[in-house]
Amino acid sequence: MTTLGILGGMSWHSTVDYYTHINEAVARERGGHHSAELLLASMDFGTVRALQVAGDWDGAGRLLGDAARRLQGAGAEAVLIATNLMHKVAPAVEAAVDVPLLHIGDAVGHAATAAGYGTLGVVGTRWVMEEPFYADRLGAHGLACVVPGAEERQSLDEVIFSELTLGVVREESRATFARVLEDLASRGAEAVVLACTEIQLLVRPEDSPVPLIDSMAVHAAYAAQVALGEPARPAA
Repeated sequence: MTTLGILGGMSWHSTVDYYTHINEAVARERGGHHSAELLLASMDFGTVRALQVAGDWDGAGRLLGDAARRLQGAGAEAVLIATNLMHKVAPAVEAAVDVPLLHIGDAVGHAATAAGYGTLGVVGTRWVMEEPFYADRLGAHGLACVVPGAEERQSLDEVIFSELTLGVVREESRATFARVLEDLASRGAEAVVLACTEIQLLVRPEDSPVPLIDSMAVHAAYAAQVALGEPARPAA
């Protein structure tokens, strides 16, 4: 079994789902009482969020890089960042360790291409929707991205940080997401990536006119396969 190091706590609500999904996948494969060998660095999201708001991405990169280095020192043979947005500092994390970083964009990319999709809608925090670090990683898998308009991006970002990362689920917010998903489908999205690891707490398959790719679920599945001995699979 390969020991995985998880950079979590961003927020802890989705980290719980990662822990559950990875262990369930290993148990299905190995049977009996088997579970994954995991190390968890659960970050104080208040500290991380303050760095996000301040635009201090260098500081955020150092913070996560230091935590990844500690995970490697404790025995992690691969690491993952249990959030989409903080892959903005993935290069700093990769530079801090000598073990593979299991990138969430690769997990989404492999899942999308395996399903035969070419154009994906992307919903998440505004940085994920607006900046190139996420779309470029999907582009390395041959995928095109469609994102919501400016007003919708702001609304989704507010739902994520004012509700979902605090564990709050509201029907009004589910309806907001449903309207955005409808629009993305009308603009050519063959599937939509839930590109924030808390969105699956709110949005259900029946809320979308096209298939959904739950970034948390596919990332956890990818991590579980590495835990079971498969090599990391970056973009082709």
